[in-house]
Amino acid sequence: MRALAANCPNDPIDVIIGDWMSEANMTSRAASKTDNVGEAYEPTFLEALEPALPRIARHGIKVAVNAGASDTELLHSVVTKMVASKGLKLKVAWISGDEVLPAVREAQKAHVSTFENICTGEVLNSWKFEPIYAQAYLGGLGIASAFLRGADIVVCGRVSDASPVIGAAYWWHNWQRSSLDELANAFVAGHLIECSNYVCGGNFTGFKALETKGWENIGYPIAEISSSGGVIITKNKNSGGEVSVQTCSSQLLYEIQGPWYFNSDVTAILDELWFEQLSTDRVALRGVKSDLPPPTTKIGITAKGGYQAEMHWFLCGLDIDAKARMMETQIRLLLRPYAHRFTKLAFTKNGSAPDNPTNQNAATVDFRVFAQAPKEEDLMPQRFLRPCIDPIMQGYPGATPHLDWRQALPKPVYEYYVTLLPQADVQHKVHLASGETFEIPPPPQTKTYPAQQPSQAATREPVDEIKWGRTVTGPLGWIVHARSGDKGSNCNVGFWVRYQEEWDWLRTLLSVETVKELLAEEYVGKKIDRFELPNLHAVHFLLHDHLDRGVSCSSTYDFLGKNVAEFLRARHVQLPVRFLDRGKL
Repeated sequence: MRALAANCPNDPIDVIIGDWMSEANMTSRAASKTDNVGEAYEPTFLEALEPALPRIARHGIKVAVNAGASDTELLHSVVTKMVASKGLKLKVAWISGDEVLPAVREAQKAHVSTFENICTGEVLNSWKFEPIYAQAYLGGLGIASAFLRGADIVVCGRVSDASPVIGAAYWWHNWQRSSLDELANAFVAGHLIECSNYVCGGNFTGFKALETKGWENIGYPIAEISSSGGVIITKNKNSGGEVSVQTCSSQLLYEIQGPWYFNSDVTAILDELWFEQLSTDRVALRGVKSDLPPPTTKIGITAKGGYQAEMHWFLCGLDIDAKARMMETQIRLLLRPYAHRFTKLAFTKNGSAPDNPTNQNAATVDFRVFAQAPKEEDLMPQRFLRPCIDPIMQGYPGATPHLDWRQALPKPVYEYYVTLLPQADVQHKVHLASGETFEIPPPPQTKTYPAQQPSQAATREPVDEIKWGRTVTGPLGWIVHARSGDKGSNCNVGFWVRYQEEWDWLRTLLSVETVKELLAEEYVGKKIDRFELPNLHAVHFLLHDHLDRGVSCSSTYDFLGKNVAEFLRARHVQLPVRFLDRGKL
């Protein structure tokens, strides 16, 4: 924030937005709030804001962030005092209404809704955990209202990731609720820039090309939004990375759930979307369609999920499978008196040793023992760590445990449940610096969408593989970009290519059945949705309930789902030589 504000005279910006919320800190901050332990807002926002404040005031830059997490009112108080301590006249507002556990309980009591989990299909009454907190994803109109009434800084809790951009654009251009096309473009612009450096080259499968473009200091994105809803994505001057059709495609495909992209203020339709490179680091957004917002908004419900612990051994060189099998057998025997208390016990090998390795680290594989249990005492050292460590003298050749045992001590985990709540049940309010409060009513017009997004298991007009000529076996990622991420326990993964000819090959190759085959041992047997974005040369898949309950309680290393794409890009398929002749990614 400091750099963006400091460079404003040469690189003008009107509003700085920040997305501090994720499902990980939604659950952890919810626990902090309910247990009254530690800050329930995001303190790193204050670290970013404080040095930037003088220039924010000098240049008249507005700020909208969702760093309030589970205690927006307290963050408002802290920011207000910080502003005053610097002798600045900035007005700080805050948004409420995202805390909705009372509304959920009331609806349950009245049997108004079963609150079906949108990832698993489970209903809330059958969930075996007791909710402690629930947050609704709010739209951007509260932020717009605060700016309209003179606020300089607006702090929010769980507004959606893109809502600060929607709110800023709505206020700046004096849009109306009926400005659906404009709102949909602002919504997608918000999605493109809310993840900080991502759209400038972070988490991008074309990253190797960025080594000569300052990948040590990748820039921050800027969205230019016109009154008609036109969007151009660029980045701050003199920064590394790039803004290109490829980086924008990467971020667009991240965390979407299908062609209908929902927000409390508008629905964006993505299936005809595309990007146009206008000049270096300037990309225009094209082809977004709009529709009415849904009558509901997503909510995340947090519950205490018990405790977890893990222990690691190192396996080196030959006979990795046999070494792991020996250690697992010995540990299971010692855990036998206690394991009936566990809700999960998993033994996994992570990594592989190459043939004829040239260094010892490359030949070393991580062997992980992971457990979860309802009570802390179930995973105390004598019931987990000691049984995992004690086989050391009878273990496999070279048996070496990790000596940092902090992860082997029980720590709390939180369950996360994703469902929908009518927008009419949300008390969305703006609290101004003056003490005045304004309500933000739900949208006057909405549209109910089918629960199932449009999906096609395979392309409608496949191209005969003979057209591509000679092929060789190799990793999909030699010519295909991909991006994946998490929403609850769902994982999305989007694939795209650079050329029209490659697109015809990609859409023909990547059917739902092919993706199941590529997932191999990772396929968990759940439903997979598929849709095409032909103008983007992309195919998108939604892997339902793929991520073991989601980030806050997952037993896997890839708890954010970001490496699903990288795993699939490493899988071998038949690649047309004519495409490889253009060069590998």
